[in-house]
Amino acid sequence: MRLQTFSGDLLIAAVLTVTCAATGCAQQSLNEWQRTDFTKSSVDLDEIMSGGPPKDGIPPIDKPLFVSFDEADSWLAAVEPVIGLDIDGEARAYPLQILTWHEIVNDIIGDTPVSVTFCPLCNAAIAFDRRVEHDGKTLVLDFGTTGKLRKSDLVMYDRQTESWWQQFTGEAIVGELTGTELTLLAAPLISYKQFKENYPGGKVLSRETGFQRSYGRNPYQGYDDISNNPFLFKDSVDPRLPAMERVINVSFDGQDTIYPLSVIQREGVIHDKVGNQDIVIFHLSGTASALDKASIADSRDVGSTTVFRPEVDGTRLTFKRVGSGFVDDQTGSRWNITGRAIAGPFKGKQLEPVIHGNHFAFAWLAFNPNSIIYRQSERTKR
Repeated sequence: MRLQTFSGDLLIAAVLTVTCAATGCAQQSLNEWQRTDFTKSSVDLDEIMSGGPPKDGIPPIDKPLFVSFDEADSWLAAVEPVIGLDIDGEARAYPLQILTWHEIVNDIIGDTPVSVTFCPLCNAAIAFDRRVEHDGKTLVLDFGTTGKLRKSDLVMYDRQTESWWQQFTGEAIVGELTGTELTLLAAPLISYKQFKENYPGGKVLSRETGFQRSYGRNPYQGYDDISNNPFLFKDSVDPRLPAMERVINVSFDGQDTIYPLSVIQREGVIHDKVGNQDIVIFHLSGTASALDKASIADSRDVGSTTVFRPEVDGTRLTFKRVGSGFVDDQTGSRWNITGRAIAGPFKGKQLEPVIHGNHFAFAWLAFNPNSIIYRQSERTKR
């Protein structure tokens, strides 16, 4: 195994993984999974490997508590990244400084049971509806961590059937529910400051999790350096992009398109079409990486990226970035990073979010090798 240049807990995990393989503890760990039906799977089981920790060794948060902005301000910096989830007007922020240590939060917002997840190795922040249909019944699942990885991505399990799920795709890959897919939810990765500004009635996941962890500290220091190789990734890295380049993915009509962060940062606003769907991508600076320096609050700025359908009340809109917001060419209305008009004729209107991800290129391309990579073209230059 070639150890990377990053430090800390990942180095310890690498040693644990090698030791586990050498001592045969992978076989012993099957005792943890007596309820899992290994006769059913959609992937080669040899692709799944130990990440070091045992089942729920990275403990999910099952009874999340939430606090006001006034309380969160004492420990959460303005630039720190949060996963924002807004369901029927109830908005909650899930700071990556907490999710880095737990990877899964099982929650209920209104009447919707959700799982908010983060795989640090893939930089994959994804939210799901926990309800699935199986054998004519609606199951409400809650998720834990298997301690396993596939393509360097978190493998979750549900406690109801102990089927294994690929976090990156939301699909059950081993066990009774193999082939079942979770519904993805729109959950942008933005800064805490942006969340507060755009959701004044929102709440923040509390540090009172029932566990003692170094919240605010990044145990994957230096991992997202653009020259690094991904951890515990056995596949060949797609040569079209650096492995650790951040990309935004959008999928419509069977077409997958990814947008390198380096291009998004340069353009600020991107208008494009994926399949038959017009989209607009917004980007603003002011959001720190969760995988750079030891202190997330002191890490470099990678910004926030969001994606929308560029239409309101039947009017097709085009945008430009102006200062810390966006202005449409048709009415001069001003819009924020969450796609809400805050001034002008369209004030109060909301662009329809497009579900997207903000991942490392190696991970997205490992699962979606036929993706189109966006390059700046003449039609996008304004």
